[in-house]
Amino acid sequence: MNRIVREHYPVEKLPEDLRETVTSRTTVRVVLEDDIPAAASAGHFTKWQSARRSHFESSEEIVAHVRALRDEWDRR
Repeated sequence: MNRIVREHYPVEKLPEDLRETVTSRTTVRVVLEDDIPAAASAGHFTKWQSARRSHFESSEEIVAHVRALRDEWDRR
């Protein structure tokens, strides 16, 4: 997901419909994000969950796996 943030953006540069909603301010914080449908992002999460379940049965197994990887790198 891409995100663009502009701090202290001049209200006068906003499109008119947005400018009307913030008449009491001279600057605003503008955040732009990709418009990704919720169903699409949920699909990625579901795929990740099923992949995780196929490798590990519990959070303890995940922790043990991470520790083993860390130990392996420490030995190098």
